[in-house]
Amino acid sequence: MSQAEARGWTPESWRARPIRQAPVYPDPAKLTAAEERLRRYPPLVFAGEARRLRAALAMAADGRAFVLQGGDCAESFSGFTANLIRDSFRVLLQMAVVLTFGAKVPVVKLGRMAGQYAKPRSSDAETQDGQTLPSYRGDIINGPDFTPEARVPDPARMESAYFQSAGTLNLLRAFASGGYADLHEVHRWNLGFVARSPLAERYRDLASRIDETLGFMAACGMTSATTPQIRETDFYTSHEALLLPYEQALTRVDSTSGDWYACSAHFLWIGDRTRQPEGAHVEFLRGVKNPIGMKVGPTMDADELVRLIETLNPEGDPGRLTLISRMGADKLAAKLPPLLRAVRRAGIPVVWLCDPMHGNTVSTAARLKTRSFDAILSEVRSFFDAHAAEGTAAGGVHVEMTGQEVTECVGGAHRLTEADLGVRYETFCDPRLNAGQSLELAFLIAEELKARRAPPGGAREVPPAVAAQ
Repeated sequence: MSQAEARGWTPESWRARPIRQAPVYPDPAKLTAAEERLRRYPPLVFAGEARRLRAALAMAADGRAFVLQGGDCAESFSGFTANLIRDSFRVLLQMAVVLTFGAKVPVVKLGRMAGQYAKPRSSDAETQDGQTLPSYRGDIINGPDFTPEARVPDPARMESAYFQSAGTLNLLRAFASGGYADLHEVHRWNLGFVARSPLAERYRDLASRIDETLGFMAACGMTSATTPQIRETDFYTSHEALLLPYEQALTRVDSTSGDWYACSAHFLWIGDRTRQPEGAHVEFLRGVKNPIGMKVGPTMDADELVRLIETLNPEGDPGRLTLISRMGADKLAAKLPPLLRAVRRAGIPVVWLCDPMHGNTVSTAARLKTRSFDAILSEVRSFFDAHAAEGTAAGGVHVEMTGQEVTECVGGAHRLTEADLGVRYETFCDPRLNAGQSLELAFLIAEELKARRAPPGGAREVPPAVAAQ
């Protein structure tokens, strides 16, 4: 019997709990049949991979690693192409190299990929031109087209999501181990970005230092041919564990440990809308052995947060639980520090990530959702400030981004405005940073991390981004 089972947990115990954000399938028999088929399919990820990720996250809990989690707000079946997967993977690699240099610690690369097909919604229905239909909840549940037929939840979509996730994982593993992730290639891409950026002068010093470091390593005999760590990388997948019938169907017992693992992704998280202590989503994730996350919004109470931490990580295992702050740039300074203090007093190790996207979403006059690059960067800086003041470790960032040059977020070096949004506004859900904005954010965070490392004299180095304000 596993530890979870000893605490009264089973893969289906969530079904006896109240649940939010759950679709209502019109044909229960069809849903049951789809779940039975999924139970027979091979796992998408393996327990050993999840354990490696957990060990890496344990290092981030006390500042010995930095986490970069990024990817689409919601993957789509229509976006299942090699080029789109490759481009998002490539930008994450580019960001990771820059952050590694700035933080001077390993960067854990965690993609919102190969399973991020479900999205929570603020309303069960939406109205357009006088017609009201069920809300679009992600391709794993229903379709984005505003028609009665598309909006009916269809359990067959779970199988489509499974096979597309399998294909995405296959390509990601090939990229990660087949030479595409070679450090020299990634740095060459970054040099190209620096040359094209309006802030080229700002970034050139950092890029030159990385170049010197790679040259020194080569002179010491550490090349792609001699050192696998230079040409390969570890890359993990994650998504919000929203559709619990799908997650349960892909939960398996690890043959080596006897523990239950959710095998749809290496890392699963609970959203801010589904984190009720007695709710179904908390119940499901408390029993799987994967590293897991939980979004922490501005309405979170310190006592409730401690209760949730004790429920989700009762043994206090480092790397088990990641808390993803999503406050908003104007709320973080007031809302986060009390939570940091409460978690520190509880004595249970956690990883803290900053999600600077969700709390900074606004609507334009044309009814398009967008996010300000300046607000995103401001929330990240406030996150670092709060941790520095409380003596806790700022473990990483969680961003919604794409490898494409979409126009969904305003600002950045290229100064996108609301007038530019219509050029390539392609998201079905939330606005994402484009490739250039994502890499720009990584350079600015690297500057911030570099400045926060006190030099031998003890004085804090001030980065250009701060000095200019």
